[in-house]
Amino acid sequence: MSKDFNSKDLSRLSMLEIFQVETENQTNILTTGLLELERNPTAALPLESLMRAAHSLKGAARIVNLKAAVQVAHAMEDCFVAAQKGNIYLAKEGIDVLFKAVDLFLRLSKLPEQDQAIKKTVVSGEITALLSDLGGLIQHQNFSEGREMTGNVSLPSASNHQQNFPSSLKSADSEAIAPTPFNRIQNPERVLRLTAENLNRLLGLAGESLVESRWLHPFAESMRRLKRLQSELGESLDGLRETLGAYETSERVGDQMGQALDRLIECRQFLSDRLGDLEMFDRRSTSLSHRLYLEVLQCRMRPFGEGVQRFPRMMRDLAHSLGKEVKLEVIGEHTQVDRDILEKLETPLAHLLRNAMDHGCEMPEKRRAAGKPVEGTIRLEARHSSGMLMVIIADDGPGISLNDLRERVVEKSLVARDVANKLSEAELLQFLLLPGFSMKDTVTEISGRGVGLDVVQNTVKNLRGTIRISTQPNKGTRFQLQLPLTLSVIRTLLVRIGGESYGLPLSQITRALKLPSSKVERLQGRHYFTVGDQQISLVTAHQLLECAPPNSFDDQLSIVVIGDRTTKYGLVVEALLGERELVVQPLDQRLGKIKDVAAGAVMEDGSPVLILDTEDLMRSLEKLIGAGELNSIQNSTIEIENKRIKRILAVDDSMTVLEVERRLLMNHGYFADIAVDGMDGWNAVRNGDYDLVITDVDMPRMDGIELATLIKKDPLLKSIPVMIVSYKDREEDRLRGLEAGADYYLTKGSFHDKTLIHAVVDLIGKAEE
Repeated sequence: MSKDFNSKDLSRLSMLEIFQVETENQTNILTTGLLELERNPTAALPLESLMRAAHSLKGAARIVNLKAAVQVAHAMEDCFVAAQKGNIYLAKEGIDVLFKAVDLFLRLSKLPEQDQAIKKTVVSGEITALLSDLGGLIQHQNFSEGREMTGNVSLPSASNHQQNFPSSLKSADSEAIAPTPFNRIQNPERVLRLTAENLNRLLGLAGESLVESRWLHPFAESMRRLKRLQSELGESLDGLRETLGAYETSERVGDQMGQALDRLIECRQFLSDRLGDLEMFDRRSTSLSHRLYLEVLQCRMRPFGEGVQRFPRMMRDLAHSLGKEVKLEVIGEHTQVDRDILEKLETPLAHLLRNAMDHGCEMPEKRRAAGKPVEGTIRLEARHSSGMLMVIIADDGPGISLNDLRERVVEKSLVARDVANKLSEAELLQFLLLPGFSMKDTVTEISGRGVGLDVVQNTVKNLRGTIRISTQPNKGTRFQLQLPLTLSVIRTLLVRIGGESYGLPLSQITRALKLPSSKVERLQGRHYFTVGDQQISLVTAHQLLECAPPNSFDDQLSIVVIGDRTTKYGLVVEALLGERELVVQPLDQRLGKIKDVAAGAVMEDGSPVLILDTEDLMRSLEKLIGAGELNSIQNSTIEIENKRIKRILAVDDSMTVLEVERRLLMNHGYFADIAVDGMDGWNAVRNGDYDLVITDVDMPRMDGIELATLIKKDPLLKSIPVMIVSYKDREEDRLRGLEAGADYYLTKGSFHDKTLIHAVVDLIGKAEE
């Protein structure tokens, strides 16, 4: 991201640091101008900005005595001057050479921080070759005047960059340095440089000020209650005076009663006046604190364009390497985004754009045959919508074939064919986000490993966002990321657990509901309820957070459903307290990572609240299930059952198959360990205590047949049942497995229905003893 500093900030930096900031700004200008010039070679405006940027770089490099960079910048400037005069035409090959110069200049700006003894000779050789290439572009001009074209390019020492700016530059070929981002700042107080830590502390204080201001509201409410009590007291005194009037009382009693009523009226008027002042101060204080918080929060916001500056160049180079003609349209460059979100989005956006280039855009001849423009379009858009940040990556390619995707899902044994045929388009497209899943048969440097979209999914999830995929035949594919505008404020569902309030991020909750205890069912020792055709297991949040549960729950259970598409759990809490927008307060780093807790916050009344980490809660759940320590819920009481849960070892060299098997077994109450091949499985079964081993056949280092043979020959392990699950469904393969000692032989196409579970129950019984 580009940086601007005021004059006070510049005094704190070394000359080299100032030069590096200038280089980043000017090379961004060069990259943008070269891309524009490539699209419109006859345009004059890009050439003017390119010349200014190259000239500024040359002057800045000369100031810090970086002669190698001066040579590169001067050669670039000569090319732009020649192009402006019409002496040369900068075609694709020329643009490529100039981009090499931009890249090398960036490296040179950072070179003094590296080991010069190692880099000097290599970089000098590159400079000589690059200057020769640049000279070839303007071979009809004498561009080498004023500089030496030798192989030994002198590089500056680090000490040279700690000096101050010279008062004047007296070299014979010195030229007036064009305005730069530094001397363009006419008002030096307009921009202030802050560290991220300072800004975070400032935001924390503003958040605390906002919380403190809200404390006045309940105080004002208590004053209003006192006013109501005074009114009631006044009515009681009036009634007492009327009662006394019916009797003969002394004149003194009447006078005292009158004085008491007058004093009460005076108190009520005084309280009313002060309460009005307090309410006005409350409104002003809350408004001021809220405005202060928004202003500080705005300091964390950066234009979306700052985080995507490198993408046009990346897509241009990628298109050339693939032989495609593609343009990248960036929409919403001025959309404000939280700095932390913008930084973390860079990698997933790069993956999505590379995928769009490789998968989404066809080769020129195919586009021509399909009646499309030869040049494909990839759109990167950012906008605000309903209080959220929407980032869209869309291409105009052929779209994703749902039939091919369905076949791929079945081929990888992720679901059975009859299940795949029933999946909706949205459900089917979600398989693209699974780790290791790819629609390509061959792996290239760009894609094919099934890693990129998994990275996107994990990053978006960590940012408390969601991702949605849509596609249209022959019109393209669209990825829509929905993210919070800032990580500093989070919308949560407040719940009560163990008498304390906790927050659960709304983006990580599937649903919240009140469930009659009569709808809770019991299966294999675990309680669950049914939503649609899905069974959701119930667990008390008290056990996860290790706090004392209540003696009993209400007949209406308060449940928060968490989890992903395949595995969901219902957390039973004491009460659902409603939605709240909380200012996130990071926990002290000295505490380390606290189990199941993501951050803290402060309520309006000043009371602290912990924000829970649902991903961590899921991991804690699986550990409890595996250890057989999960408490069971029985309508209105909690009944602790220390029953042993049976353990199964799954062995396969496919991580996808292992994950499907593990989740399937755990959803039916078993605990599942995994091993990545036969050797790993053999080591695990000897060191663990398992009730069943499920293994594939074809695996590296040791196959499933050999594993089964070793288990059955070992006197201590031979009683463990072995089930083989393989793609091979020929009779001779089945007989070979059974002869090795396997107790069951199934094909992988069968373990997504009840067949696998039925076989497991036949061999070892239900999950709990």
